[in-house]
Amino acid sequence: MTAVPTTGPRWGVVVGGLLVTLLIVFVAFGAVVPVLPPLVLDRLAGSQFTVGLAFALSGIAALLGRPYAGRLAQRHGSRPVMVAGCVLAALVGAAYAVPAGLPGLLATRVLMGLAEAVVFTAGSVWVVALAPAHRRAEIVGYYGLAMWGGWTLGPMVGHLLRTGVGYPAVWTLAALAPLAAVAVVAALPGTVPGEAGPARLLPRPVVLPGTALALSAFGYAALTGFVALHLADRGIGHGAVLLSLFGAAYVLVRLVFGRLPDRVGPRPVVVFCGLAEAAGLLLIALAPTFWVAAVGALVMGGGFTLLYPALALLVIRRSAERDRGTALGAYTSFWDLGLGVAGLVTGAVALIGYGWVFVLAAGLAATAAAIGAFATAMRAPAPQRV
Repeated sequence: MTAVPTTGPRWGVVVGGLLVTLLIVFVAFGAVVPVLPPLVLDRLAGSQFTVGLAFALSGIAALLGRPYAGRLAQRHGSRPVMVAGCVLAALVGAAYAVPAGLPGLLATRVLMGLAEAVVFTAGSVWVVALAPAHRRAEIVGYYGLAMWGGWTLGPMVGHLLRTGVGYPAVWTLAALAPLAAVAVVAALPGTVPGEAGPARLLPRPVVLPGTALALSAFGYAALTGFVALHLADRGIGHGAVLLSLFGAAYVLVRLVFGRLPDRVGPRPVVVFCGLAEAAGLLLIALAPTFWVAAVGALVMGGGFTLLYPALALLVIRRSAERDRGTALGAYTSFWDLGLGVAGLVTGAVALIGYGWVFVLAAGLAATAAAIGAFATAMRAPAPQRV
């Protein structure tokens, strides 16, 4: 099923409701992030490995669940699937309060990953169906910003609640916020029947754009995991400031230039942004002073932010309408895959030197630009009848 296409201000209201929904749910997800490590180590007598496993399990579940979530949204409609995802997210929040030890926590994290996949992917199918063709990349970009906003605000709220009130306050927020999201989604216009695509969970138009997206994720993993250690190792310090500068550039460029992929096409945006991410990473790798590294973070954030919507637009344009749910879910799964592999690879490369992590990520970002350019140059598959 696909969302009912709308015109005029109505579609904007629906998209706005979806952005609010996504923000609320991901604030609930993000609130648990800073709480898990002390919970595992102090309350459940777990190890650092268990902390990593808890985060990895949710990522793996999201990775595997997104294509199926897209098919469900395409077949049964985005609204009921998104409501189901929000309800599952609420149950996950409540499950954190159940004293089931480490096995219970790890099972909860698997369910959290599935809830994340269902909510985000069903909403993305709805957004693409609603957005005018000439603004799809822009709207997909805003949709992604709502998710990032939740991941940014959630940890701050979770930390304040845990330190100021205690764990039960965090679990309460994690359970009640998705229920508020249910109310928002339920009030939005419904969906109409549509024909689901073929059973293939990795549609052909997804492979090259998804690969480019996965390679670009190495830069983000390098920045979040090693920038503070890298700058400290070079005697510069203030690595946390670079994360803020990256975030500021990420948000500002997407808000100001979000329509660029729609206006000029995916190819020039993918090439320019991939090379900009690579240049920013090289500046950070070789920075002799803080200000050079700061410029690198700004350039990297400004380039990185438009890669996702530009590549997504390529996937949308090359997928038959009936296949878009599966295609978008599979495409986003490449981001999860890229982050997972990047965590392992960058950790190994860091043993050689932190600077080499950023050099590797820069090379892969440039490769992503090349793959994206090749993908956009390929002849689009013939449209399929539905």
